[in-house]
Amino acid sequence: MIDRMRAPPTYCPAVVTDRVSSGRVVSDRVVSGRVVSDRVVSDRVVSDRVPRRPAVRAGGAWRSILSTIPRTRWPILLLLATPICALRLSAAPLAVEPSPILAIGESAVRVKDIADLQGVRENQLVGYGLVVGLNGTGDKLDNAGFTRESLVGMLERLGVNTRDQIAKLQTKNVAAVMVTAGLPAFARTGSRIDVAVSAIGDATNLAGGTLLVTPLMAADGEVYGVAQGAVTTGAIAAKGAGASVTRNVPTSGKIANGANVEREVNFSLDSRHDLNLSLRNPDLTTARRIEAAINAALGPGVARATDPRTVALKLEGRDVVASLADIEELRVRPDAPAVVIIDETSGTIVMGANVRISTVAIAQGNLTIRVTESPEVSQPGPFSNGKTVVVPRSSISVDTQNDHKLGMLNAQPTLRDLVASLNALGVGPRDLISILQAIKAAGALQADLEVR
Repeated sequence: MIDRMRAPPTYCPAVVTDRVSSGRVVSDRVVSGRVVSDRVVSDRVVSDRVPRRPAVRAGGAWRSILSTIPRTRWPILLLLATPICALRLSAAPLAVEPSPILAIGESAVRVKDIADLQGVRENQLVGYGLVVGLNGTGDKLDNAGFTRESLVGMLERLGVNTRDQIAKLQTKNVAAVMVTAGLPAFARTGSRIDVAVSAIGDATNLAGGTLLVTPLMAADGEVYGVAQGAVTTGAIAAKGAGASVTRNVPTSGKIANGANVEREVNFSLDSRHDLNLSLRNPDLTTARRIEAAINAALGPGVARATDPRTVALKLEGRDVVASLADIEELRVRPDAPAVVIIDETSGTIVMGANVRISTVAIAQGNLTIRVTESPEVSQPGPFSNGKTVVVPRSSISVDTQNDHKLGMLNAQPTLRDLVASLNALGVGPRDLISILQAIKAAGALQADLEVR
């Protein structure tokens, strides 16, 4: 009988050579430092085995193998070993450790994309300033008194007295603007932020202008930044005697990295151990999934969903920053309620993935009344002393679309099937809005309907 051997290690697979000698077929197999010879004699298979040698490293194993094979057969051994090694390695199963984190589905997203750390947010800054260097497109000082006063005050701070000539100032190259910016969380002194510039007077174009030094204040009245720089609008405005062209909005622009942070918001993250994650779209199911993912990755009791928006974190005895970084990269599948959003102004309809419609029968038809006026001229006969008058003639037609028949809209398991069924009705977005509202009124639309 055939003596089955154990599977060889992947670094040194079995090498098989066949010999034909005196009508006998002899197969030598080298396995883990052992040479096994199978001989077929008189319909019998005899297995000769060399005693097993102790395990050695890959290099020592090959030296042991080569020492048992005649040197004349080494080239054949090398030719056979290469493809067999590749086949053995490709067929070897891989052991994969089960991950404690939830499985990633097609719609799985990172926690950092659906939740924020409560209390870590951007602060709004605002300031008032002047943009100079405009090509005659600034404020008219006669109409914008605040621009005139701001210009005179700025010149006085620079040592130029123009109070006695304030009525003669007629420059058109200055515009009064409001400057807004967002102070990011953890912004440090000296870091730079973007600012937005918007005209508040009758300036027509801010392109090519430069914003002068403008303090940026927060809601507490303290100055947190100072803005200055060249304004870019990304707009085009051209005007001729008989036509004008305007693209985008030339009276507002941006200054990339246009403000320096001068004051920091004191907040120490690494010293806080009780933190909360705030979901951007509150949902109990999503909050529980985030809780489960965090506890699976960091250990039980770390996270607890307290309401549809909040997941409380207990990070005592842990590196807060490292733990939050790990939590941000966890992936969960967010859940969303079934909602249909309708914008009647633009005729836009947006449906969520969980929207379902029960089986209903629908017959949709429009009543169209068309009134056409085709006035005619009535001319009197010759020598009748009559007058030529216009006689009104109206034509009225009514289309009730009687060819539209009752259609069946079956309950669909997926959003794709639902869209295909609605498209099969052959109606446009405007008619579809009325149909959805009627289905909701009938109680067959299993979703919230929001009309905007």
